[in-house]
Amino acid sequence: MPLQAFGASAPLSLGVELELQLIDRLDRDLEPAATELLARLENASLPGQVSPEITLSMIEICTNVCDGYGDVLEQLSFTRDALLAAAAPLKVDICGGGTHPFQQWTQRQIYDKPRFKQITGLYGYLAKQFTVFGQHIHIGCPDGDTALWLLQAMSRYVPHFIALAASSPYVQGEDTAFQSARLNTVFAFPLSGQAPFTLSWEEFGRYFARMERTGIVAGMKDFYWDIRPKPEYGTIEIRVLDTPLTVQRAAALAGFAQCLAAWLLEERPIKPHADDQLVYTYNRFQACRFGLDAQLVDPQSNEAYVLGERLPALLELLMPQAERLGAVPALQELQQLVARREGDADWLRGLLAGGRSLPGVVAAACERWAAAD
Repeated sequence: MPLQAFGASAPLSLGVELELQLIDRLDRDLEPAATELLARLENASLPGQVSPEITLSMIEICTNVCDGYGDVLEQLSFTRDALLAAAAPLKVDICGGGTHPFQQWTQRQIYDKPRFKQITGLYGYLAKQFTVFGQHIHIGCPDGDTALWLLQAMSRYVPHFIALAASSPYVQGEDTAFQSARLNTVFAFPLSGQAPFTLSWEEFGRYFARMERTGIVAGMKDFYWDIRPKPEYGTIEIRVLDTPLTVQRAAALAGFAQCLAAWLLEERPIKPHADDQLVYTYNRFQACRFGLDAQLVDPQSNEAYVLGERLPALLELLMPQAERLGAVPALQELQQLVARREGDADWLRGLLAGGRSLPGVVAAACERWAAAD
């Protein structure tokens, strides 16, 4: 089957997906409550949808197509409140964060859905280990060539998204020393990482056809790339972000993505090149391990720099786009994050350092998710 035509969407429109943790109120471990929770939401009128994810202790919420930051925040806030109301009778709490701090992957249960069973059959234990939680951001593009150009240009900013969203310092009861340990699980899948370098939708179609002939893939969902095109939506999808601890931070990150895309497409400040891939994996690792303190290498000049020292200038550079798109509060929130050097991973670590147990850390994350602002 040939790759489907790229379905044009409104340029710079947004869509956000958040994978969320379902938490038992007593022991603060993950609770396999997705089936019951989804049943309670079956007739709810939501701005978007709530769907199962690969294991029973997680769900995914999705917005409808949004114009910008304010629309994303409104939709996510509405859905958050509906989820909390539906989960309360089940004695289940909900929280963000890229990993659960102490859950054991061996205890997870696969959701009864054909695609999830197919993934389990192919990837074995990795399917249960895939109980990690990310934010995906869709950005609308008018055509396939524009989508691929934006995908390659955005790839230079993958470390920025990782560092700003990092919220997964703990895995199975241990401090990993990573800001985003979640991505180590994602990287275990063979079709993860960076998309191949091409700026032509026609050429990408030929690549997809070769991959399909191997039997490795049947559709775009089989690629777990950090950024991938979604022709059925007319978007590119950024997939490297941990789920933040609040809907406010999730909306701010979507606003940042929209402003960055607008600047890249309007100014064309860089020329995507295949050589960008030479430092891509190194830069991505640095951001996962060290967050804002990551030591990155510019792929063209080979200059080394500290991510957190460059981010303030980038955020200020994007303010004209933010003013036009209504995303000034989004960039201001991220400016404060960078200035304090305190993202979600740092906040979680601070709780443990302050004397909380790991279950106490989860309880605080649930409280933070439920907070109205």
